[in-house]
Amino acid sequence: MALSRFEREALIQRYADGPARLKAALIRVPAEALQWRPKPGEWSAHEVVVHCADSETNAAARIRYVTAEPDPVVLAYDEAEWARRFDYHRHPLEPALAAVEAVRANTVVLLRRLPDEAWDCVGRHTGSGRYAAEDWLAIYAEHLEVHAGQIDANIAAWRAGPGKAT
Repeated sequence: MALSRFEREALIQRYADGPARLKAALIRVPAEALQWRPKPGEWSAHEVVVHCADSETNAAARIRYVTAEPDPVVLAYDEAEWARRFDYHRHPLEPALAAVEAVRANTVVLLRRLPDEAWDCVGRHTGSGRYAAEDWLAIYAEHLEVHAGQIDANIAAWRAGPGKAT
């Protein structure tokens, strides 16, 4: 990818801003719509937030492995299976959101301290193959933005026809 320092810092700032975007989207969800699913197989706003907590925990480890270990292997996981197996609707939102905020805050500090050569590090993702530090940054800089948009779409669908799908 070969990002400039300016481009990299812009992505790190997007990454840092992600939790606020997710939290702002969550605040807009009416309480009765939190666990509403737009369609079978799609996630509710509640499930999205719990997924983000699991994803952020994985992401924090991934960037550390990629930039610190020789020839690292990054494990893929089945997000839908985790949501089902761990029954995301039964997981409380407050600690999930707190995990997103804390993990991101801690990782932002690390990202801003990484030397330039760390961004050239590459590992192997078990699901997608080559996995570079800059790939990680591009993915996670937008990850919470995407899910905040998903929550907003859920609210719009719920308002258009609440309770039509569960």
